[in-house]
Amino acid sequence: MAGEPWKTIQQRWRDHGRVMLGIALVATLVAGACQYGTRLLEVPEHGAYDRALNTYLVGRKPSSHVVVVAIDQTTLDRISKNEQLRINFGNWPYTRTLWASIVQELKAAGAKAVLFDAVMDERASDESADLGFAQVLRETGMPFYLGMATNGNAPSLPPVDFQAPVPLATPEAAPPVSPPSQDDTFPEEFEDGPATATPTLDAQARALAFPASRTDGQPLPELLYMSNQGRLEPRNPVLPIPALIGAVQGFGLVDTEADTDGTMRRTRFAYSDGINTYVTLPVRMMADLLGAKEVTFSGRTLRLGERTWLVDPDGSAALDYGGPLHQRYPMVRLIEVLQDWIHRKKGEPLELAADTFRGKVVIIGGTTPGLNDIKATPFSSTEPGVAKQAAVMETFLAGQFITRAHWSVDLGIAFLAALLSAVLLMTARWAPLEVAWPVGLVFGLYVLMGWVLKTSHTHVLTAMPSLAGIGASVAALAFNHLVANRETKFIRQAFSHFMEPKLVEQMIRSRQLPRLDGENKEITAFFSDIRGFSTFSERFKEDPRQLVRILNTYLTTVSGTLLHEGGCLDKYIGDAVVCLFGAPMDQEDHAIRACRGALAAKAAVEALRVDFRQKGFPDVYTRIGLNSAVNFVGNFGSDQLFSYTAIGDGMNLAARLEGANKAYGSVIMIGPRTYELAKDHIEVRELDRVRVAGKTEAVTVYELLALKGQLSPEQQRTVTHYHEALELFRRARFADAAAVLEAEAARAPEDGPTGKLLERCREYQESPPEKFDGVANLEK
Repeated sequence: MAGEPWKTIQQRWRDHGRVMLGIALVATLVAGACQYGTRLLEVPEHGAYDRALNTYLVGRKPSSHVVVVAIDQTTLDRISKNEQLRINFGNWPYTRTLWASIVQELKAAGAKAVLFDAVMDERASDESADLGFAQVLRETGMPFYLGMATNGNAPSLPPVDFQAPVPLATPEAAPPVSPPSQDDTFPEEFEDGPATATPTLDAQARALAFPASRTDGQPLPELLYMSNQGRLEPRNPVLPIPALIGAVQGFGLVDTEADTDGTMRRTRFAYSDGINTYVTLPVRMMADLLGAKEVTFSGRTLRLGERTWLVDPDGSAALDYGGPLHQRYPMVRLIEVLQDWIHRKKGEPLELAADTFRGKVVIIGGTTPGLNDIKATPFSSTEPGVAKQAAVMETFLAGQFITRAHWSVDLGIAFLAALLSAVLLMTARWAPLEVAWPVGLVFGLYVLMGWVLKTSHTHVLTAMPSLAGIGASVAALAFNHLVANRETKFIRQAFSHFMEPKLVEQMIRSRQLPRLDGENKEITAFFSDIRGFSTFSERFKEDPRQLVRILNTYLTTVSGTLLHEGGCLDKYIGDAVVCLFGAPMDQEDHAIRACRGALAAKAAVEALRVDFRQKGFPDVYTRIGLNSAVNFVGNFGSDQLFSYTAIGDGMNLAARLEGANKAYGSVIMIGPRTYELAKDHIEVRELDRVRVAGKTEAVTVYELLALKGQLSPEQQRTVTHYHEALELFRRARFADAAAVLEAEAARAPEDGPTGKLLERCREYQESPPEKFDGVANLEK
C-alpha cells in the first residue's frame, strides 16, 4: 500500500521535475528583485520582523546594568507645583543648576556613568548656571556624556588631528556660589564672575569628533539629510555651549536613526561629515568605559578596545530592545532623584534604595509626550526616544546586536521555499493542500525567523521567501489546473464510455491506464453477501423505498472500507459486492489489501448491525470470500452495455468460498493463494481441505480472523483446539475429535467453525462414511 503512492510521486517527479525546478528558480529571482531591487518587500518585512521581536525577544528580566531616570509627566507636574523648586529650577527646560544637583546625587549614589539623552547647545540666560554646571562636573568627576545634534545649516568643523595635543583652553574657575537659601537646600543662580576662556574651534571639534575607521576601506555612513528640494544635503554637528567643553566627558550623536517608515530599528554607531568622524552617544560612553581610543569596523565586527560585537557588513546593526522600555529597565523618576538630593543635603533618610544606581550606567531622558521625544519602535509607535540609547548601552554591556543573515542564506531559503512549494503542490495535487499550504508556508517561515532570531540574534528574511513560495505555489497551481487538467480531460473523454467514472478518476490520480482489450494478471477477488437477504427484503415489500435506503447504507459502508484499501468496485448484484484488488492498477500487495479490506468491512458491518438493531431493521450478517489467482481482466459486455471486470476459475472460487462460509460457520473464508501471499500479515484458522466441483485437486481453505498480532488469547486457544480436532477428524477419529470440540464449544459457544465441525463429527459417528479422505466437496 505504501509503495503505490511512492511510485506515483516518482512518476510525477520524472515527468515534471524540470518544470518544478524552473518554477522555483523564476519565483526566487522575482522575489529577489522585489527585495533587493524595487524594495517592494520592505514594509511587509518590517512588519514580520517587528512581530517576531514582540514574540521571541521579550520577557527577559529587567536590566541589572542600566537604570533609566525618566523626565516624566509626574516630574514636570511636581516641579511646576512646588514653588521653591520652580524658583530654583524654573519650568521645563530646567536651568543647568538642576542637572548639577542630579549629577551630585548620582555621584553620591555610586553611579558608574551618566548618559544624558539630550543636547545643550543654547546658552542659559544666566551664564553662571552653565559655568556652575561645568564646575560640578569637574568637581564630582562623574563621567557625564551629552548628546549633540546635527543640522544642515551648521558650519563644518575643522579637521581634527587626533595625534596632536588637545588644543583645549582651560576655563578659569567658575564664580563662587552665593550662600544657600534660607532652607539650606537650594542654591541660588550663580553670580556673575570673571570671564572664562572660550575654547577654540579646533578644541570644540576635538571634543565632538572621535576616531572611527573601517579596515576594508569602505566609507562610513555620511551625515546627510533630505532637503526640501528632494536632495541629500550634508549635515554638520551643532556645537554645545562652550562652558561644557572639557567638563563633559564626551559628546555623541543623538539624531533619530529611523527606517523609511519612521521606526527606530537600527543604529549605525559612527558617521562622517567628509571631514571628521563622529560616533553615537552610547559608543562614546562605551569607549571610555573600555579605555578605547577609537572604534574600528572590520568586516562584520565592531571593535572597542579589547571587546568586539557582531554587526552587519555596512557597520550597522539592529537593536535588541528586549521589550518596551518600562518592562526592560528599572525606571526612576527624575523628581525622585531630586528629592533624594534634598534629603541628602538635609541629612534625612533617602527614598530610593541604596543600590538603585550603584555601579550602574544611568541614562537620563524624557518619557512624556510633552517633551517631543516620542519615537516609534517595533514595540510601540509612542515609545520614548531614550529607549534606543538604553537598548544600545544594554547590548554593549551584556548582550549582542541583531545582525542580518548573509544575502545568500536569504536567497537559499527563498529557493528552498519555492522548490518545496512547487514540488509539493505539483506532486500532491490535493485541493485542501493547495489552500492550506501558502498559509502554512508563511507561518512556518515566520516561526523559523523567530527561532533563528531568538537563538542566534540573526535576522533571516521572511517576506522574500514567503513571496517566492507563494509565487511558486501560484505557478504550480496554474500548471496543475491548466496543464494537468487537460490531460485529465483527455483521459476522461477517452475512457468514460468504457469504464465506470470512479475507476476513471482512480486511474487519473495514479496515471496508470489499463489495457482495454484485457490481460491476464494475478488479482485478489472479493465477494460478500448478506445472509438470508430474500427474507430480509420480504419484510419491505410494502415499503421498497425503505429497503433501498437500508441497502444503500449497507453497500456504502462495505464499499467505503474496500476503496480505502485501494480496491476497485466491480459490481453490485443485489446485496452482493464484488471487488477487485490488483486491477486495473498493479498492486503487488493485492492479497494483503484484500485481507485488510475484508476485516475492515466485517468490523464496519458489525457496527452497522448494532445501529440497525437499535432501529428495528433486519440483521445484515455478512459473509465474505477472498481468493487470489490469475484471471483475465478487461472490458466485457455488448455494444450496448459493458464494464471492466475479471473472469476465470479464481473468480468462481472466490464466489464459492463466500457461500461456503455457511457450511463452516465462518465469516471470512480465503483461498490457499491468498493465504500464501498474505500469511506474514494475517492470523487465520485452517478450516478444511475442499474440492471444487469439476476439479479433482483439493485445496486448503482458511478463515481470516485478524491482522498479524491482533488475535486475542481466547481466540488463539480456540484455534489451537480446532486444529487439534481437525487433525483427529482427518484421521477419522471422530469421537476423539468430538471430545475436543465439545470441551471447546462449552468454553466458546459463539465460535461457528467449532460448532459446525462438531456437528460433522457426530454425524460421521452415527453414520460412518464408506470412503473418507478428509476432503469436503464444494458443489455450489
